[in-house]
Amino acid sequence: MNIAFIAHDKKKELMIQFCIAYKGIFEKHTLFATDTTGKMITENTGMSVYRFLSGPQGGDQQIGARVAYNEIDLVLFFRDPITAGSYEPDVSNLLKLCDMHNIPIATNLATAEVLIHGLERGDLDWRDIVNPKNK
Repeated sequence: MNIAFIAHDKKKELMIQFCIAYKGIFEKHTLFATDTTGKMITENTGMSVYRFLSGPQGGDQQIGARVAYNEIDLVLFFRDPITAGSYEPDVSNLLKLCDMHNIPIATNLATAEVLIHGLERGDLDWRDIVNPKNK
């Protein structure tokens, strides 16, 4: 599966801890992220992450484009609802795209945990039918 990571500044450390905790699951998949988040994930876990632009430079929009083209299977977006005001249009657009294209998205730790456990159990295998990968 193609998994995308995005984290607002105040949630980046939480994202890193999440990736460390579930490294064994994430290593089985292709990972994408906005620039700074991806760099931090790689530095702290050693996992390979394809990095887009940083969020403010359009990285979340690049991920949104991949969602629209059915190239992303799961989005983990740890957003900061308190200080995310300037990012709200971008957040709204990404949520809308995920809803339109039936892409599972988590915007907080609790939902991300449920999705990752589901991913490990095979609950998201239906994405392989919708988005087959060359193996």
